[in-house]
Amino acid sequence: MKNADIAAALDELGDLYELDGAVVYRVIAYRQAAQVVRESPMSVQQLASERRLTELPGVGKTLEQKIEALLEAGEIPAAAKLKQKFPGELVEYMRIPGLGAKTARKIHDQLGIATLAQLREAAEGQQLREIAGLGPKAEQNILAALRKRPRAGSPKRRLLSDVLEIADEILEELRVHPAAERVEIAGSARRMADTCKDLDIVATSRDAAALTRAFTELEIVAETKASGEAGAKILTHNGLSVDFRVVAPEQFGNVLQHLTGSKRHNVELREYAVQRGQHVSEYGIEDERSGRTDACATEQDVYGLLGLDYIEPELREGRGELEAALDHTLPALIEGSDIKGDLHSHTTLSDGRATLAQMAEAARKRGYRYFAITDHSASFGFGDDVQPGTLRRRIAEIRKRNSASKGFRLLAGSEVNIHPDGSLDYDDELLGELDWVVASVHSSFRMSERRMTERIMAAMDSPYVDAIGHPTGRLLLRREPYRLDIERLVEHAATTGTMLEINANPNRRDLSDLQARLAAEAGAILAISSDAHRTETLDVMRYGIATARRAWLGPAQIANTRSWRELSKLRKRTRKRVRKATR
Repeated sequence: MKNADIAAALDELGDLYELDGAVVYRVIAYRQAAQVVRESPMSVQQLASERRLTELPGVGKTLEQKIEALLEAGEIPAAAKLKQKFPGELVEYMRIPGLGAKTARKIHDQLGIATLAQLREAAEGQQLREIAGLGPKAEQNILAALRKRPRAGSPKRRLLSDVLEIADEILEELRVHPAAERVEIAGSARRMADTCKDLDIVATSRDAAALTRAFTELEIVAETKASGEAGAKILTHNGLSVDFRVVAPEQFGNVLQHLTGSKRHNVELREYAVQRGQHVSEYGIEDERSGRTDACATEQDVYGLLGLDYIEPELREGRGELEAALDHTLPALIEGSDIKGDLHSHTTLSDGRATLAQMAEAARKRGYRYFAITDHSASFGFGDDVQPGTLRRRIAEIRKRNSASKGFRLLAGSEVNIHPDGSLDYDDELLGELDWVVASVHSSFRMSERRMTERIMAAMDSPYVDAIGHPTGRLLLRREPYRLDIERLVEHAATTGTMLEINANPNRRDLSDLQARLAAEAGAILAISSDAHRTETLDVMRYGIATARRAWLGPAQIANTRSWRELSKLRKRTRKRVRKATR
């Protein structure tokens, strides 16, 4: 069994227990175990055969027994028993936004529906709205979600961070192989897209057969789908499809460019080339007049032969990059080294997993000049932890630390909840004592577009709100963004001088690349923040930078590429004081 199959069985068991009304901790335990199994780079079946399952985080004796039973019999006995109680595709109901276990069971009990097809038919026939707790709006949302479901057999999309974790492991192992020359990723992962459905890797080698064999023998390989002397296709233990190709060094640039895509970019590139009397393919660039075909060892050569400036992979989406490359107006994109500080993080004072001291030291070691501690405000659900008195003590603690530190500054901040009416958790006096205020929506996501937009705009009107955190609330592959008039929002951000966050958490990447580009063009100021909840997740800054690059942004358009003194001048409260002083 592949890891993905084992994880799916554990997920299913958790869902079945939830349908059966089991205690919450049992449901959570199976879902957490499923995630651990799914993400394990090693074969869980192999670990089971070596009696090493309990080495996996969160897998104890009970889970070990269930996994062993699954591997031996092909099904977990507890799941088989529960399936007799909940027939058909009832578990699938729970994966539809707006439907939880209680509602799914209620639909089954009252309407006798056991399949997704029956559920869709009931929604189209307006039967669901008669069930208590649903109604016409919920019925339409369920129907829309059913229509968006991927077709059976279509590849599952994955977060870029999950794909790059596998890619980095493959590159690390293959690049040290004696036969390897160049080994690079291609496809959507190289363009740093939000999600990917597979992974492409291109290499050059002194011995293509030996490097291909080494690839198929990697520990992450669960199954070799196809293999030849110059390439192979494999499936990893967690179900990711990986295509590997070994090409001639002189053709490397052509193949890398072709496989990096995007499809739209390549179509536009071919059409542009035809107008010049040239033909582009993964084999080279053919000139119609001379009949000559030039192979390119680098991508720079590919674009150069077409009379274009080099186009960075993140820009290759068919969004005007060819015209800019022809006119020499491509932007100089932001780099990781441009970031001077991080403006959104959490500690154990709210829902973080590291102390203030640990987070501060990790940020300092990254070379940051400043670092904002922005624990959640009082109404987020942490009781007395972040009441005004506690926050004032945190401010004093940070001031004391700064007085004993040189070259690195902690910012006393808060991630303040935006309530449905646009009000904030703390009064202006307390907000004015903070160095940095991020305001975010954490509840009541189903408001109308107008009300949600005005809710966030009301928060922007506060002179103490420096930035709006994860502005659209999306969770990639899990939750759609709430309804917003994004154009109106970015215009108000520009008008009020409120910064908009590009949240670098790979589950969010919010704002998206298109929205960030729109915001920059509207004159809004953007900041890239990690939203780190532990020291190691400071590293997710790379995904925020990727989003900014895909949005065509350079260092000047990102607030935290500046020193704190320069950044501080961009805050509304500072500019207001300056205006008063100059009157």
